[in-house]
Amino acid sequence: MSGEALLERMQRQGPDHRVVLRDNNEALTLTVLQQRITAVGQLLQEAGVSRLGLHADNSLGWIVVDLACRARGIVCVPLPLFFTSTQLLHVLGSCGLDAIVTANADQFSTHFKFRHNSVAGELTLLSNGTRMAVPLPEGTGKVTFTSGSTGTPKGVCLGWDQLERQARVLAEAVGLDAPRHLCVLPLSTLLENVAGVYAPLWAGGEVVVCPLADLGFQGSRLTSPLQFLQTLSRVQPQTLILIPQLLHLLVQAVKNGWQPPKLEFIAVGGSRVAPVLVQEARKLGLPVYEGYGLSECASVVSLNTPAHDLAGSAGHVLPHVQLSNTNGELVVSGNTMLGYVGELQSWYPKTIATGDIGHVDGNGFVHISGRSKNLLISSYGRNIAPEWVESELLATPLLADAVVYGDAQPYCVALVSPRDPATPDALIQTVINATNMRLPDYAQVQRWHRLPAMLAANPQLLTANGRPRRAAIAAAFAGELAALYPATPVLSRTAGAGA
Repeated sequence: MSGEALLERMQRQGPDHRVVLRDNNEALTLTVLQQRITAVGQLLQEAGVSRLGLHADNSLGWIVVDLACRARGIVCVPLPLFFTSTQLLHVLGSCGLDAIVTANADQFSTHFKFRHNSVAGELTLLSNGTRMAVPLPEGTGKVTFTSGSTGTPKGVCLGWDQLERQARVLAEAVGLDAPRHLCVLPLSTLLENVAGVYAPLWAGGEVVVCPLADLGFQGSRLTSPLQFLQTLSRVQPQTLILIPQLLHLLVQAVKNGWQPPKLEFIAVGGSRVAPVLVQEARKLGLPVYEGYGLSECASVVSLNTPAHDLAGSAGHVLPHVQLSNTNGELVVSGNTMLGYVGELQSWYPKTIATGDIGHVDGNGFVHISGRSKNLLISSYGRNIAPEWVESELLATPLLADAVVYGDAQPYCVALVSPRDPATPDALIQTVINATNMRLPDYAQVQRWHRLPAMLAANPQLLTANGRPRRAAIAAAFAGELAALYPATPVLSRTAGAGA
């Protein structure tokens, strides 16, 4: 292992009596955390665990088990709670897991022989005591899985040294001493795991966790914005990691009179963020900084910070990676994954083709226009990244969803839904007209259809971090999309009234 390990650094920082982890009921000092890591690690070793699945809600126990795997050299495989039974079975077999820690032991009892109760809080260890002969790249410490948009999500193999290097670089880039961080995203999300746990601990800070239901989430959906805001007010964090939808919520809450905590750094990512939203947040006193990354590079590869900031960009390239451009696609080298589970031809890559269209400017800031696989080519030969148009539409708090289509068509159309069901179509049209004024003619939305409900009402239409599943949405609304392209072309901007 190269460089200083996270646990070694925490021990060196001291003092032992400082609180490093906290939930709604308990505060763990460094000494107590070390004792729990040792106890859980010893239990895992005695049970013969070499590859462990971790299937649980956000909790102190989740973090203790994760760090115990690091201490004992056990491969840790976080399992998203939103995975279906089929996807979970795929992970169990493809990774060769010989044990699992879970709060729902009955769900996995048919797959593992031995049971050890109360491993960490309410979590239970189920094990087999034998290892399945499934190869992983040498040095694998953690396997993180993609969002699960298909039945067989990909497992990205990463080394513990990579993850700790990532944590160190992020802590140094943000530049806060001993920050108090509240975990808002699931800990099974690599970004929250690395940037929300490892990085604050590396910086001598305190990590606060609570069940996702306490943050107003039901499954992957935020169903109680008020509860989310109340938890932020109670915890008073200094740092957060948000997806754009949650940033929208904070902006609207502040505009409506909510007094935010004394936040010092809010990282936002997961999908493209409209520059106007970031600007509005900053005007309201929210210290928002956009970033960009991917699991194949251990999460973040670029980030805006107080030291290096360019509003409207996806951040400044972090010093441990390099970005280049091949035929318009961003390619990353440095801190690359060890490979995908079960795909030997992918092991030990020197570069990662991101699939994102973009470039790095002369000052090291990353600019992304969209995904290459989503690129629309109009019947006039214009290339259009739908994420670009969507981010402009979603810059207004009026709209909850906007999904743009137009491949091989003469103009762009959109499926939209407002946040308030009582919003009249005329107001939606006003917003679309205003957005079109900021876009070139070939990217303007000429017609649109109002969805019967927000996409979040159907989890099959969104990924875990809120990105639209374009093919599924197009299939679900095929007739509505077809009706947006009549035989006579629409030439007027205002002619695109909702269908």
